[in-house]
Amino acid sequence: MSYPTVRLRPKAEARAIRHGFPWVYADELVTDRRTQALSPGALAVLEDAERRAMGLVTVNPASKIIARMLDRDPDATIDEGWFAARLSRALALRARLFDGPFYRLIHAEADGLPGVVIDRFGDAAVIQPNAAWAEAHLPALEAALVSVTGVTTVIKNGAGRARSLEGLTEEIVVLRGGLQGPVPVPMNGATYMADLTGGQKTGLFYDQRPNHAFGARLARGASVLDVFTHVGGFALAALAGGAGRALGVDASGPALALAEAGAAAGGMADRFATRQGDAFEVLEALGAEGARFDLVICDPPAFAPSKPALEAGLRAYERLARLAAPLVAPGGFLGLCSCSHAADLSAFRNACARGIGRGGRRGQLIHTGVAGPDHPVLPQLAESGYLKALFFRLDG
Repeated sequence: MSYPTVRLRPKAEARAIRHGFPWVYADELVTDRRTQALSPGALAVLEDAERRAMGLVTVNPASKIIARMLDRDPDATIDEGWFAARLSRALALRARLFDGPFYRLIHAEADGLPGVVIDRFGDAAVIQPNAAWAEAHLPALEAALVSVTGVTTVIKNGAGRARSLEGLTEEIVVLRGGLQGPVPVPMNGATYMADLTGGQKTGLFYDQRPNHAFGARLARGASVLDVFTHVGGFALAALAGGAGRALGVDASGPALALAEAGAAAGGMADRFATRQGDAFEVLEALGAEGARFDLVICDPPAFAPSKPALEAGLRAYERLARLAAPLVAPGGFLGLCSCSHAADLSAFRNACARGIGRGGRRGQLIHTGVAGPDHPVLPQLAESGYLKALFFRLDG
């Protein structure tokens, strides 16, 4: 197949791309009229300033990340077989890591499919094609996914900020098969109910699995408060680990209903309660009520999803820690999480420490968690390591 070519500017960092960095920024590429005329998601051969081929990229002239590396072979053909090879490699890792088919199968650039997320729920899979090139090649990706994994239901979740940045419309479509309600997902001894067509993201957050497990170790015999619980999050794992009781807080009524269904499925309904409302308002109300818990965990959505939002996001994390810390019983534990790309670990940790101090408490940082191994990190791309979970033991 003959592809058009795009070329790096002389001052672009070609060495970084050769060593594995997967992105080319708009100011690094020669953007003549021919390049500007390429449609979003078009394939092209990337050349360095000396016109030496570097690999096959996908191009979006309207994006700040104007090109993303797909294959180091400039003659690669992006077809079902190409997708099958990437999927097979990803599947081999997950099959080694997990006993059951419940995991993130594809984690974008780190698994060689830029802008693509695939979560597996047994015989069902949810694809998030968040880049224009993936949308254009979705039929081949879907066919390869079914061939490699044997799933019988495939859902396209085309929602979210990333798609709008790529000029793509939002839609959720069942591409193959069908569902009869939420899917039960076993994880850390608990059962979670995942709504694959109407829930947040793909229906469940697999990335927190190891952090749920760590929290459960702290929860034996404890009272637990799980803020931003979604479909049960830390609370159900804590109950499975022997917590005496847990309260799950979330703004979403449908998410809390799924959390309650999960607790019932796991035989834990008598130890689980929910409270719907704005997290900050509920924390303030619990403080006014004099409530105390042995373990408090806050796992909010991204408060700092981009660099312009960083300062406000860090203030929000600090406020969350300030309101949560007084609710921890003496000698108890506080878990604070961030999935913000823009807030690095140091900035997030400092905001949490400030908030704990402003809440009148002092603490030891006893554990720093990241996403599970089904969310691999591309070492050259810091953005692929987004999740941070800090656990503190507070003064007693």
